[in-house]
Amino acid sequence: MTAPDADTPSRPEPVFFPDLVPELLIEDLPASLGFWVGLCGFEVLYDRPDDGFAYLHAGTAHLMLEQVGVGRNWIPGALERPLGRGINFQIMVPDIAPLLENLAAAEWPLFMAAETKWYDTGETRAGVAQFLVQDPDGYLVRFSSRVTAED
Repeated sequence: MTAPDADTPSRPEPVFFPDLVPELLIEDLPASLGFWVGLCGFEVLYDRPDDGFAYLHAGTAHLMLEQVGVGRNWIPGALERPLGRGINFQIMVPDIAPLLENLAAAEWPLFMAAETKWYDTGETRAGVAQFLVQDPDGYLVRFSSRVTAED
C-alpha cells in the first residue's frame, strides 16, 4: 500500500455514536454553543439551525442542544431555571487544566472549585481531578480527568 500524496484529501476519522446521548433543552443556541464549543472544547458534528439544534461531541462524550420554541420540542413539564435540576453530567477529559484556564479567561464562574477526589469502586479506588460548572441554562457539568497515583 502506498502513502497518499499531498493532493489526496484525507478522510476524517469515523465518529462513534454512543447509545445514550442527552438532549438538553436550552434558551439560546448561540450562547450555549459559546459555552460548549468555545469554552469547553466540544465540536459540532452537525446542526439544523432552522430547528435550533446542534449535535456536539468531545471525544466519546456526545450531547445534543435544542432551543426551546424553535422546531419540535418534547417538554413534559414547566421549564424553570436552572434547567436539569437533579442531574449532573460527568464528562471525562484528558486534563481539566485547559478547561479551567478557558473558563477563568472568560470569567465564567465555577459551581465547585477543582479538587482531587478518590472514590471506592468495589475492591479498588479510582482517583479523579474534577470541577463543576453550569452551562448558560444551569445544567450542571462535572469535568473529570483520571488520577493515577494517590498522594
